[in-house]
Amino acid sequence: MTHVASKPDPNFVGRSIKPFGRWIVTAILLGVFSSVLLVEAYVNAGFVSDHAIPPGAYDTVPDTILQGGPIIDTTRGAVRSFHLPNRTIALTFDDGPDPTWTPRILQVLRRHRVNATFFVVGAQVSRHPQLVEQMFRAGDEVGIHTFTHPRLSELPRWRQHQEYSQTQMAIVRATGHKAALVRLPYSSTADAIDDANWDLIRDTGRLGYINVMTEADSRDWERPGTDAIVRNAIPPDGKSATVLLHDAGGDRMQTVAALDRLIPLLQQRGYTFTTVSDGLRKTLTNPQAGAGPAVIGNPPASAADERQGFALVTVIQIADETMSLLFVLFIAVGALTVARTFALFALAGRHARRRRSATWSWGPPVNEPVTVIVPAFNEQEGIEAAVRSLAGGDYPGGIEVVVVDDGSTDDTAGIVERLQLPNVRVVRIPNGGKPNALNVGMTLTDHDIVVMVDGDTVFEPDSVRHLVQPFADPNVGAVAGNVKVGNRTSVVARWQHIEYVIGFNLDRRLYDVMRCMPTVPGAIGAFRRQALLEIGGMSDDTLAEDTDVTMALCRNGWQVVYEERARAWTEAPATLRQLWLQRYRWSYGTMQAMWKHRCSVVERGPSGRFGRVGLPLLALFGILLPLLAPIIDILLVYGLLFTNRIETAAAWLAMLGLQALAAVVAFRLDREKLTPLWVLPLQQFVYRQLMYLVLIQSLVTALTGARLRWHKLRRTGSAGVAAPVSRA
Repeated sequence: MTHVASKPDPNFVGRSIKPFGRWIVTAILLGVFSSVLLVEAYVNAGFVSDHAIPPGAYDTVPDTILQGGPIIDTTRGAVRSFHLPNRTIALTFDDGPDPTWTPRILQVLRRHRVNATFFVVGAQVSRHPQLVEQMFRAGDEVGIHTFTHPRLSELPRWRQHQEYSQTQMAIVRATGHKAALVRLPYSSTADAIDDANWDLIRDTGRLGYINVMTEADSRDWERPGTDAIVRNAIPPDGKSATVLLHDAGGDRMQTVAALDRLIPLLQQRGYTFTTVSDGLRKTLTNPQAGAGPAVIGNPPASAADERQGFALVTVIQIADETMSLLFVLFIAVGALTVARTFALFALAGRHARRRRSATWSWGPPVNEPVTVIVPAFNEQEGIEAAVRSLAGGDYPGGIEVVVVDDGSTDDTAGIVERLQLPNVRVVRIPNGGKPNALNVGMTLTDHDIVVMVDGDTVFEPDSVRHLVQPFADPNVGAVAGNVKVGNRTSVVARWQHIEYVIGFNLDRRLYDVMRCMPTVPGAIGAFRRQALLEIGGMSDDTLAEDTDVTMALCRNGWQVVYEERARAWTEAPATLRQLWLQRYRWSYGTMQAMWKHRCSVVERGPSGRFGRVGLPLLALFGILLPLLAPIIDILLVYGLLFTNRIETAAAWLAMLGLQALAAVVAFRLDREKLTPLWVLPLQQFVYRQLMYLVLIQSLVTALTGARLRWHKLRRTGSAGVAAPVSRA
């Protein structure tokens, strides 16, 4: 019999184009995302707050510097240092701004009408520009303390310059002015400058910066107590001092309290408070001081500097917001994973207990004739084993097998015909796609129960008998069987075996209990013919015709159930490329089906129930959770490289343990050996990443409006490798 149909290219479904753009979009998105994480890692580079480091050799440091003042000028080849005038204090604060402690320190300064000099960390300025602007507007001075507070001597020269320039741009963005002063991280007094620091100081001078060292170290970073901080900050015998304090880097409660006592105490003793630059100007009014630096303080920035500052701060803010979003999504993924796991435990366990009960029954035994439709396109490798397993089933009502050869270019039809099995017939039609082949098969039978089977699938002898028993309930319109991976010889196939048991069959138990089954698998599914006719038969609107038709049945009021005893053995893709092609089509087709049936969300009756229960569950656990799941691995890598390794590893192992527990439960419910689970940890690093990319690629394809090519998977006829010949 020949069914008249159009003859499209067998490699395509409907109108299709090759969506090159989706690869470009995906690559761009991944590149941007990776760049954002690298920026965040760079900005979040950890540091300890300033403290003295034992100096090295002094061979190249001039005595005039070692014995000179804290303000060092090496600009334009000069080698000079300066003190502030006697009884002059420059309060300097390092490591900020900090959103908690900087405002409190500023309050103390304003209360006593005193200005200070803040040597800021550029990464913090980018995050809290309003604090730096507040300092500047109140008359405080802002200097550079590098961008990430590294040990500069351990960095290459270009990174050192980057630390200064990036901090400068952040300051420009916050204030509209530049900084002329710099203080190197972990620096100390002038007499502690060693050769390494002297090289850094001379280099900053060549860049136009004035270096500021310390004269009185409050040692507040040690948190020695308020009295000790005050005592350490007071200069001896009415001398001047640049006093080192901190407004970030930890708890600064003692610093705030000490500052509130130190300022009035020194004012009572006749000291004047000033910024470093103002103090230097006073020093330079003394003719004996000699010529000093031409530019000090915070000069106005150029328009080009402001544009660069805007770009830098914007990138960092985007990185910060992205990381904040990732942590929120991480919590969401964790909550979804835990919710899904416990829902599976509760509902799948309930499903298993109910079916194993001695009193469980679908109703009177179903013994009416059954037609098995096998759509086949170039299935010569496995069609013989598939047809023999179907025709030889032990179903007492009689099995009719109809093989619809959908324009095969190999010997698929001839192989079946040469079997000469009495209950098998072959129908050749021009290539029209799988949905068309299934519809043709339905027109060739009057039987009310129709089983649909892929051409590479091997049934167990009792599979058809178990599969049709749920039709004893007149409300059942379709039955999903239990799909097993037959070719478990490769690691890729073992990964799929685990996924089938956990991700497919365990999920179907949950959906069965909640009466919102989204998919009857193409490898083994049974339908009430009347139910199919009511929805217009199989549709080619999507690449996932099995999901499409199942959703249509649920919306039409038919119950779709899962029968785990009906087992079919399929040949899973043996290579990563073949797996990619298959899952890409599945994912994209599922999204198409969900979009097609989206209106059910606002409808009433059975359609509305499926739309408000089934679709959200599929969207949450089938689309959203897999899309967000990479966050776990992204934060794992980020945490191991850039943050707390122990906490990160512990969190990831906890998630792996939860998945392993779900795997054990699923394998027990499916009566499978636990041996394959040894590859589960490796699956998290390779297979799961591939599934992430497949889903992302499918989503990009859907968003770009491209049509997906249908790739024919290569078969080897190994679907029945693990299938038992009979089962008690």
